[in-house]
Amino acid sequence: MMDRLDHLLDAASPLLNRVDEILSTVGAPEGHAVWVELRRVRVLPGDAARAVGALHPEAIRSAVPELRADVQAYAAVADGLPLPGAWQGEAAEAYEVARRRIAEHLNGGPDSLGHRMAATADLADALTGWMTRARGELAGTLATVLASAECVALTTGDLKPDELARLAADMAAPLLRTVADAYDRGESLIDEAAALQRDR
Repeated sequence: MMDRLDHLLDAASPLLNRVDEILSTVGAPEGHAVWVELRRVRVLPGDAARAVGALHPEAIRSAVPELRADVQAYAAVADGLPLPGAWQGEAAEAYEVARRRIAEHLNGGPDSLGHRMAATADLADALTGWMTRARGELAGTLATVLASAECVALTTGDLKPDELARLAADMAAPLLRTVADAYDRGESLIDEAAALQRDR
């Protein structure tokens, strides 16, 4: 199902290709803000925008309910392990040790299957939110760029190379900044998840 970003990327594809071509062949003005963003992202704006367009939060969102159900299933199995009952002696004691160990493994502490599954579901939720936000922010920036005077000038004017470079850089900088900021947030999210895993 296409959203606003998908439609905007389709409409903007010729413009993004033109901006990428200008930046690749003519370059950008010295000292322009686009250089900072190019160093952050390390790809041209068209490729950066299409990379965000390739993020599909629904693919992850659809897995979350199953992950949450598995957490409940582990808890139910752990809670359902029968007690020794009327047993006594060494066999009963050995069974109880094994029962507690299995229950702990299924749904006890931070290393249990249930806890790990819950953490995976939480990460999936966070990634879904990150993807949705990244797509929405890029759609807003792309819409602004498409409606800008620079876009009109670039697509309709007979311009000199230095003018082309300035216009392309002016349009590329906010697009790249939006993508770079989004990916910084995504990287922080992954780093936090990895840190939690290491701390266990």
